[in-house]
Amino acid sequence: MQKDHLLTRRRALLAAAATLGAAGVAAALAPGAGNRGAPASPLAAGAPAARRPLRPSEYRLRPLTGYGPPRAAPGRTPVRKEPLLKVPDDGRTVVLTFDDGPDPRYTPGILDTLARYEVRAMFFVCGEMAAYNPYLLARMADEGHVVGNHTWSHPLLTKLRRRTIRSEMERTSDVVEQHYGARPEWFRAPYGAWNRAAFELGAELGMEPLAWTVDTLDWTEPGTRTIVGRVEDGAAPGVVVLSHDAGGDRSQSVKALRSYLPHLLDSGYHVTVPRREYV
Repeated sequence: MQKDHLLTRRRALLAAAATLGAAGVAAALAPGAGNRGAPASPLAAGAPAARRPLRPSEYRLRPLTGYGPPRAAPGRTPVRKEPLLKVPDDGRTVVLTFDDGPDPRYTPGILDTLARYEVRAMFFVCGEMAAYNPYLLARMADEGHVVGNHTWSHPLLTKLRRRTIRSEMERTSDVVEQHYGARPEWFRAPYGAWNRAAFELGAELGMEPLAWTVDTLDWTEPGTRTIVGRVEDGAAPGVVVLSHDAGGDRSQSVKALRSYLPHLLDSGYHVTVPRREYV
């Protein structure tokens, strides 16, 4: 009888211990649980890593908030009747864009300069160029640049049938997704030739149309100093600058960027990339 009593008591104690243990595990896995009273460690997750001091012009890059994922889930992309020409001028912001690449002869030089000044830019790529140079899309992703859709073969969209325009856009978005890691959210019509079908199909594919405010006309090879002058004369809050990193000899474009980029930064401009505003 006494033995049975001891066994019953032992089973009760084991059951209570199991219940308390399960509660402790659940509490440990709950959000915010663990070490509630302990001071935060300087190596806690999310703490910024130590880095070298900024150069004099670099401090201007820090306040930008246009990077990172959207705060809300994407809604339906609106069908516009004309492309966007500027970005919201939250301070002295400038967006640098490069079309027609990537080209292994010129794109790396542009990326090197952007990396030197820790600046992000937009690259509107052609699908066939991206397919030949996928490692450059991977580098753009690694360095935080935005990749947009500039069609597959750079045709004049106003001369194409609707299904052909869709193919040009969709194939390019597929290649960008494969090598950049995400489908483009922006597109630009070759030659700036937009039509209703381009706006509608771009919206169906989840892309906003972005044109430009300042055209460097670098494709005419006017000389490095001329390109620099056009950028610096046209700089203003919210402007979008058009240059090219492929489609011909773009050595002048590469050299010009090395000159006007530090001048823009030293003049107080934030060189940024646009952020899609989801509703």
